[in-house]
Amino acid sequence: MAAEIHPATAQMLRNFRYDHLPAHLQKVSRPFHDLAHELAETLTGPEATKALDDLWKSKNWAVVAASNTAGEVG
Repeated sequence: MAAEIHPATAQMLRNFRYDHLPAHLQKVSRPFHDLAHELAETLTGPEATKALDDLWKSKNWAVVAASNTAGEVG
């Protein structure tokens, strides 16, 4: 059974949206979105919040890297 998602965690999950990104960046961002939601549905406590925070930072860096790479190729 999935854990009830704390309101603060639900707010944090909004940071993992990717529909506003161009398609090539959505491809990079979506796995982070999916993992964030899976973690939020199965984990609880401050460690889960920390995991989501670090995952969000990693997602941002991956999107920046993909954006920079796309700029070099074009």
